Order: sequence, then structure tokens, then C-alpha cells
Amino acid sequence: MNAPNDNTAWKRLRGWWLTPPRPGLQRLIHPWEYRRLRFFGVRKIAAGSVAAAVGFICLAYGGYGWAALFLVVAALNIAWGCWDLAIARAASAGRKV
Repeated sequence: MNAPNDNTAWKRLRGWWLTPPRPGLQRLIHPWEYRRLRFFGVRKIAAGSVAAAVGFICLAYGGYGWAALFLVVAALNIAWGCWDLAIARAASAGRKV
């Protein structure tokens, strides 16, 4: 009970989050996702395509609010997926993004 508080759980969590080491905004990507960037990039682009299709269907039936929501989600998913693929491509080429 009287052991010094060295925050070992916090250090382990921080160490887990920082592995593998990555610079800048790439720290926003979860470590388990960072290890499989191509898979998650393609998955996000596919999910964005599905959301865009649903958005266009809503637009065709006059659901403009829902269409806007789905199209924004689609744009964000596609952009994030392209970013993931760009990072993976740069990592395989040996340069930094």
C-alpha cells in the first residue's frame, strides 16, 4: 500500500500507443490499425462508397437531410482511406509522409 506511485498502467498504455513509432498526425491512427494500413485504407474506401450510394439513394427519394449526412460520412471515409493508403505507400517506399 505504501509503494510509490509510478503510474505503471499509464506508462504501459503510452508505450503501447506509441509503438510502432510514427510522426505527427499519424499518431491519430490506432496502433493495431497502423500495422495493417492497406487493409484498413481499402476498407474505409469501400465503406465510403457504400455510404455514398446510400446518400444518392436518399437524394433520389427526397431525403435531403439524410443524403447530406451519408454523403459527408462518405467523403470523410474516402479521404481517411486515401490518407491511410498514402501513408502505407510512403512507408513501403521508405520515405516519410
